Amino acid sequence: MKLKTLEKKVRRLEVRLREGPKKLARLKRKLDALKAAKARKAQKKSAASAVARQTTKPLSAKKKTAAPAPAKKAAAPPKQKRKLNISPERRAELSAAMKARWAAKKAGPEANSQSASVDQGSAQG
Repeated sequence: MKLKTLEKKVRRLEVRLREGPKKLARLKRKLDALKAAKARKAQKKSAASAVARQTTKPLSAKKKTAAPAPAKKAAAPPKQKRKLNISPERRAELSAAMKARWAAKKAGPEANSQSASVDQGSAQG
């Protein structure tokens, strides 16, 4: 190994070792701050619920009603449709094929088998 390369590697290693403790200390401070913020938030929430409990009537004083319905889970956002990269002619062809398929579906199950064979023939051509 050349002297210049070795010196450069040593220099870089020294810099990394010097910056290492600083970076570690910074990350630890950040972690402590996040933990403190989380603890404050939890304390604030428990204090708010305690105040709410004091202001509301006790359970025995309330009217007895049916159990509330369980909360529905938030539905996942619908997936975005992928835009097909096709020519207008091909788009029109696919549109016609789909319309024919839907019409056959509305017509009844016996028409389905005939239209399926016709659609496959047009797709190959």
